[in-house]
Amino acid sequence: MIGYLEGKILHRQGERIMILAGGVGYEVLLPSVVSASMTKGPGDETGLYIYFHQTEKQPKPVLIGFNSLEEREFFERFISVEAIGPIKAVSALCIPIGEIAAAIENKDSGALRKLKGIGARTADKIIATLRGKMAVFAGEHAGGPVGPAPVEENFHLLVLDVLVNQLGHKAAEAKELINQAIKRNPAISSPEELFDEVYRGETG
Repeated sequence: MIGYLEGKILHRQGERIMILAGGVGYEVLLPSVVSASMTKGPGDETGLYIYFHQTEKQPKPVLIGFNSLEEREFFERFISVEAIGPIKAVSALCIPIGEIAAAIENKDSGALRKLKGIGARTADKIIATLRGKMAVFAGEHAGGPVGPAPVEENFHLLVLDVLVNQLGHKAAEAKELINQAIKRNPAISSPEELFDEVYRGETG
């Protein structure tokens, strides 16, 4: 597992960079916001925190680079949202993470839809999954109409709010979707699970 990589930049093109470290050239993928902040080029020394991605479906290792541990931690939380894999997240992170975190905490679906590859439904899932968990990343962008973090006991209210105010369901319809989801899976214990079960019922 590679967590940090330091060495000389051999090649850089677009959002890909090759770093020579210990006699080995490592190709690293950079999110747009990281690439835009990097002023170094071939011949310069650099160091990047690395997210190492390799699965059965993606057997070829992919290294994704970040300027800081904070950026990497944000990325790891961002890809916890269903339907957002590491490669999609790399494309989506085209503005500072503080702005994305603030948009999540402020339930600003419109701002999230401006991220590359993020549509209305995915933006709503991002908010439903991560709101209340991203304030630490908002920094100077915090201060908007951020409400209190939803307590677990009231997670159904969060999902109800998303269904009514962001997805356009009528309140009665949204309540019925939630009730049906809970009937199908009484063990639901989080807004993420409830949201997924509601969608599963709509598409099932």
